Amino acid sequence: MKKVVHIIARLNVGGPAIYTTILSSGLNKEKFSTALIYGAEGESEGSMAQEAEKRGIDLIFLPELGRELHPLRDMITFLKLFWIIRKIKPDIVHTHTAKAGAIGRLVGWLAGVPVIIHTFHGHVLHSYFSPAKTKLFILIERLLARITDRIIVLTSSQKREILEFGIGKENKFSVIPLGLELDKFYDIEGKRGILRKELGLSSKTPLIGIVARLVPIKDHKTFFLSAQLLLKKIPETKFIIVGDGPERGDLERLAEELKIKDSLFLPGFREDLDLIYADLSLLVLSSLNEGLPTAIIEAQASGKPVVSTNVGGVSELIKDGETGYLVPAKDPEMLARAMEKILKNQDIAKKMGEASKENSKKYRAERLIKDIENLYESLIYTQKQQVYQKL
Repeated sequence: MKKVVHIIARLNVGGPAIYTTILSSGLNKEKFSTALIYGAEGESEGSMAQEAEKRGIDLIFLPELGRELHPLRDMITFLKLFWIIRKIKPDIVHTHTAKAGAIGRLVGWLAGVPVIIHTFHGHVLHSYFSPAKTKLFILIERLLARITDRIIVLTSSQKREILEFGIGKENKFSVIPLGLELDKFYDIEGKRGILRKELGLSSKTPLIGIVARLVPIKDHKTFFLSAQLLLKKIPETKFIIVGDGPERGDLERLAEELKIKDSLFLPGFREDLDLIYADLSLLVLSSLNEGLPTAIIEAQASGKPVVSTNVGGVSELIKDGETGYLVPAKDPEMLARAMEKILKNQDIAKKMGEASKENSKKYRAERLIKDIENLYESLIYTQKQQVYQKL
């Protein structure tokens, strides 16, 4: 049995935590034993730690890890993590998210872990930080790529983008798309109307949703501006913003300024996303940067059309004009126009929904787990061959 240690900055609600939880609990237990090391979430972030516990995952909480950079805490994290890795003696260290990827890979290399893997769920190499800070992060990633045995990306376009930053060499990359537990989203027929009843909406009221953390990179401001434009054309439209984060107060004030507050629902984090998608007319994503968004895959599994900014790997999920519409980032007019087009043509909406559900079948958890198991076994075999050749 091979030992695998996953390291992630925090188990906040979102794609990286879902991916890591699915892998940690789903790998073949006759072949792999798995531990998951994670840090503290922010105050306004939901946590998946309880869900991970329910799945019986061997969790190791390292509170200093977290997301924010802090020299003293990061040094403590490094020393604690080094001690943990030396104690476990894993065959594979698999890191997720930028900070955990940096500290985890360096620790794994210094501790002599045979195989080191990092997954880019998205990246922070543009639109997150100042130009100077971004250049520093790119340099760090270039150096880390040298001690990484395999870099996993979610899409081919993401691979091209990271290679263009000068990070790693092509033969170090594996393109392995997301895999999610989608059964509850496929089965939504009996769930229709529950959310609308909670919100006091009729079955005929257009309801547009966005499921994303309330952080700058998701660019909810553009979504709010597009909502204001759409309300001039279809005034009965309602919008639900599922998620929470540090931008909440600013967005509530913006809704007041734009005079769209009465058309908005901001319920915060919700675990019953199947009930949310069941009653949406369509899903929207207005991000500036993305990897392969889980919300889009979940909405597609629920048979919903999606309108999204054409960033990151989104174009590999949405076929423009068939499963939804792609629009430029920071363009509220184009976003509003795409939403209006779907709301005003139910035939288009239905066809897009059907095509979306079919497309989502490529992103099931079972496929992801099998792909990762095959990669692990291949890398362990290669590492053993290299050891034998040196003897």
